[in-house]
Amino acid sequence: MSKRDYYEVLGVGRDASERDIKKAYKRLAMKYHPDRNPGDKEAEASFKEVKEAYEILTDADKKAAYDQFGHAGVDPNRGGGGFGGGADFGDIFGDVFGDIFGGGRRGGGQRQAARGSDLRYNLELSLEEAVRGLTKELKVPTLVGCDSCDGTGAKKGSSVSACGTCHGMGQVQMRQGFFVTNQTCPTCHGRGKIIKDPCSKCYGNGRVEKTKTLSVKIPAGVDTGDRIRLAGEGEAGEFGAPAGDLYVQVTVREHPIFVRDGNNLYCEVPISFATAALGGDIEVPTLDGKVSLKIPPETQTGRMFRLRGKGVKSVRSHAVGDLLCKVVMETPVNLSERQKELLREFEASLTGESKKHSPKAEGFFDGVKKFFQDLNS
Repeated sequence: MSKRDYYEVLGVGRDASERDIKKAYKRLAMKYHPDRNPGDKEAEASFKEVKEAYEILTDADKKAAYDQFGHAGVDPNRGGGGFGGGADFGDIFGDVFGDIFGGGRRGGGQRQAARGSDLRYNLELSLEEAVRGLTKELKVPTLVGCDSCDGTGAKKGSSVSACGTCHGMGQVQMRQGFFVTNQTCPTCHGRGKIIKDPCSKCYGNGRVEKTKTLSVKIPAGVDTGDRIRLAGEGEAGEFGAPAGDLYVQVTVREHPIFVRDGNNLYCEVPISFATAALGGDIEVPTLDGKVSLKIPPETQTGRMFRLRGKGVKSVRSHAVGDLLCKVVMETPVNLSERQKELLREFEASLTGESKKHSPKAEGFFDGVKKFFQDLNS
């Protein structure tokens, strides 16, 4: 009896990825497994067929030979023993279910010491510090390699041996039905090593707590949300493994005068009624000191003035932003009787000429009048 096409057996196309092949195999193997179909010879035969197709199509060399020559290109007896016919069922399913249960195929090298954890340091800066840049000293509590045992965890003169229970893997396999799962080794607690004579300083951990003092250069132009990476300044790795990194997370405090938006700065500048009406020169603050700003006559409150190049230099492109000044006319307070009288005289002098002196107000009230006329018509 001729064999079916392996792709047809698994229900996948010839361009299927290895992941798609594994997914199809897992679904069909669960469907036809003899444990789920006791005494069903057809299910057992289907299971053998599915397993054979999977083993061929997940082996790069065998798959290439099969794609070129069909069944003649691969040994028909290889992997054909099926369930109970040679290969350990736990080994067969290791690659398929490993991502679910944390396991894989048995074997492989000993457990590698884990790289140290990355650390985060929150650094708060003033606007001036962020704009100009500076060098900061940071005190960072972390784990460093023990200098007494050179990070091995073993007392000087003693040695570290592989765990006899897990043979250095850090995990042991547990069987549950036809599933094989990996669990942390109860003897070495996942380390893969046994230290019979631990270091008296780090108690066998290979690392000790320490507060490091680091000098960090903060580039000019950083802003809230920017992050500076210091390679190798995180926690020390296990038993001599590489250290993690330290990430300095920047936050810029609110400023009493300026608001930053990217590379631009904004501020509000109060001006008097007389300056707004007649014009004049006023002093405007910048991060580099005061500058003079010319206010033209008849300036309305809320008008924006741009001072080019007085913003922030970008930390990435080195382009310099602008300072945008919004002028706000300030109503005078605590007036004397004479001042009030002068204002009344000034107000009276405008009578009959509102369109000339206050075009916006005149237009607004004309619009209000028309609104009520239309409402009542």
